[in-house]
Amino acid sequence: MFAVIKTGGKQYRVAANDVITVATLEGEAGAAVTFGDVLLFTDGDATQVGTPLLSGIGVTGEIVEHGRTRKVIAFKKRRRQNSRRRRGHRQDFTVVRITEISAGGKTSKAEPRKTRKAEPAAESAPAAAE
Repeated sequence: MFAVIKTGGKQYRVAANDVITVATLEGEAGAAVTFGDVLLFTDGDATQVGTPLLSGIGVTGEIVEHGRTRKVIAFKKRRRQNSRRRRGHRQDFTVVRITEISAGGKTSKAEPRKTRKAEPAAESAPAAAE
């Protein structure tokens, strides 16, 4: 089950437990966020395409963190005129984990994240030289 949502002027294909990076959203880390602009929804059997949006389908996520991208330099130079301009820009972003996609009676929830315990490395016998 997945959906295509629209936020920040861009479209994202999301499923339960996906982590996506979107344009800045309001809210603190750990807060729930709901995406209302659902463009497409499929549950494996049937696909619904909105014209342009679907109603009755909700995508819920949890804000993981806020951040800023690396600096991008915009440099302008006019030759032989001793004219230079240098400007930097860092774009803000929000990392969101999709927790649930619900459509009518069907719901796809994210499973709790499993933590893997460190397993002892299996000792292998040294290869015999021939």
